[in-house]
Amino acid sequence: MKHFATPASDPWPELGGIERQALRELLIHGPKSRSGIARQLGMSRASLTRVTRTLMEHGFVAEGDVELSGTKGRPSELLHVRPDARSFLGVKLTGENLFAVVTGLTASVRSSRSEPLRSKSIEDVVAQIGETYEQFTTEYPDITAAGVCLAGDVVVKSGTQVVVESAFLGWREVALADLVHERLGVPVTIENDVSCLTAAEHWFGVGAGFDSMALITVGAGIGIGLVVDGNPVHGAQGRAGRLDHIQIDPQGPRCGFGHRGCVSMYLTDWAIISAMRTPGLRYEDVLRLARDGDPLAERVFVDAAYALGALVATIANTIDPEKVVITGEGIAVTEIAHEEMETAIAHHRNPPGAPVTLDIQPFEHVEWARAGAVLAIRSCLRF
Repeated sequence: MKHFATPASDPWPELGGIERQALRELLIHGPKSRSGIARQLGMSRASLTRVTRTLMEHGFVAEGDVELSGTKGRPSELLHVRPDARSFLGVKLTGENLFAVVTGLTASVRSSRSEPLRSKSIEDVVAQIGETYEQFTTEYPDITAAGVCLAGDVVVKSGTQVVVESAFLGWREVALADLVHERLGVPVTIENDVSCLTAAEHWFGVGAGFDSMALITVGAGIGIGLVVDGNPVHGAQGRAGRLDHIQIDPQGPRCGFGHRGCVSMYLTDWAIISAMRTPGLRYEDVLRLARDGDPLAERVFVDAAYALGALVATIANTIDPEKVVITGEGIAVTEIAHEEMETAIAHHRNPPGAPVTLDIQPFEHVEWARAGAVLAIRSCLRF
């Protein structure tokens, strides 16, 4: 399911589909010669000339370094995206906070801010996003579009993006994109936060250039984002990748849905704290105890790492990704019990399967907001 920006008005009417294809190619794969772009997109010389002229006239690309090409070593000027060509607003909503950034066209962060939500009411949150936008526009008046990500299910209903449910915010059936667009006056796209982060890594991160990848976030919850054949996988109801309740141990503890021994009962921050059976502990306390050699805390992280490894193997068996990225507030599990995670991957991986390529990425909250800006960039480049 495609998640188009709301409203359908095009922020870049000067660009046709072929221009957007060329711009997207440069964004994802870096500077290229005109002939390189033409080969990649199958364009004629006449089309190539028109496309590059349009992109340059409107300030999206510029000429840069040269490369030698052909047997005679003729120099070829490279085209590259101008990072300052346009600005984009990215917003990440949690149950307590608003994180926001402004990025350039290449998704580099120019400015960021964070603040507590005044309340979880829809009206207050929309107003707070609007105030944040207005504060940013004093320095970046060229903000082209905005992207908002949050934990929850997002689908398109009758052409409108709707938050079907967001447990952390207590929302159901909220047409958030329309509401934020009315407040900001620029095109707005909304998306599940893990899907957003996956798309950001796919275009501008460690997954750039891959046709298939998976991203797992570990922390307060477990999130899974998937890319197959170069496209993010959303699912019919915006719920693709919900694997946090696959069973690890049929004799294990029950989760809130009544499942025994599922991944969520070992890998989430709450599960790690609960397994210690000591009132008043925080996740940071358990982490410190494990690093100091406490046997029970170490055992808890070993169980969590095994669950993570089983989850990685299940994803690898399902979509055969070129890379699996692991990030989030809870990635310390990959450090403390890395061997157990690898053991679980080997145990659950389909035997003939190729080794799983893991990429463990440090986590910062600003990355969620940057992912919202990438969502806005991607929405402008759909054709």
